[in-house]
Amino acid sequence: MFDIKGYYEASSIEDAVKHLSENENTKIIAGGTDVLIKVREGKLAGISLLGISRAGLDTVTIDDDGTIHIGSACSFTKVEKNEIIKKNIPYLGEAVGTIGGPQVRNVATLGGNVCNGATSADSASTLFCLNAKLKIESVRETKIVEIKDFYLGPSWTILKEDELLTDIIIEKQNYDGYRGKYQKFAQRNAMDIATIGCAVMAKTVNGVFEDVKIACGVAAPTPVRCFEAEEFIKGKAANLENITAAAELTLGNTKARDSWRGSKAFREHLVVELAKRGMAQLSGLELE
Repeated sequence: MFDIKGYYEASSIEDAVKHLSENENTKIIAGGTDVLIKVREGKLAGISLLGISRAGLDTVTIDDDGTIHIGSACSFTKVEKNEIIKKNIPYLGEAVGTIGGPQVRNVATLGGNVCNGATSADSASTLFCLNAKLKIESVRETKIVEIKDFYLGPSWTILKEDELLTDIIIEKQNYDGYRGKYQKFAQRNAMDIATIGCAVMAKTVNGVFEDVKIACGVAAPTPVRCFEAEEFIKGKAANLENITAAAELTLGNTKARDSWRGSKAFREHLVVELAKRGMAQLSGLELE
């Protein structure tokens, strides 16, 4: 049984933020794959819902300067199959393609995955590597924040009740020349939450790492970049010795914990192993 006080479908961004400003205790809904579960469980009993599926937030565009804009209401399927994504950042499409099953991916949205604030969000690690920026709108202001500043803790973000995430922005400098890989370890091969997720992006020139980005999910209260490992590997030869040493340094930025999905020790093992595998695969190397 769904205990919902009311439902309003916004026709535009302006309509949506106006409704948010005038109606307290309102939850934004697009695909509803998380919100409706919480309502059914009684966690959001008596809430009002604001639908944004018709607010014009389901497009993917690219500017003349190569900046990619992904509307917050874009479904995972739309992101995965979009030609702009496939041409420029296919590894983001591959990452969201690991989420749930086809039915979920057809309705669940990229913006919802971000706004949930979950460290296990499969899009988050890749978006952290891409240094994504988030456009947040309200009747008070429009602001753009870096994704690393958006997450505050488990299921906790800077988003206020009257604010709406409208756009995920990825600048060309953060993807041009890079190859990427997202790896997810879970207890099942499909339709499961990650025990550890790890995204790696690399730019190599003549067998040398010009730049590497590594981000992990479920390895800390929020998704995290592994800056110590990134700095170590930059400018070094893309060989197994350097990759292994860099992978070990990922633990300097992660804070894995024990849970029923996996122990801290197991999670730390996964962080190192997935980072190593990602860098090796992007370098065309085979692990022993």
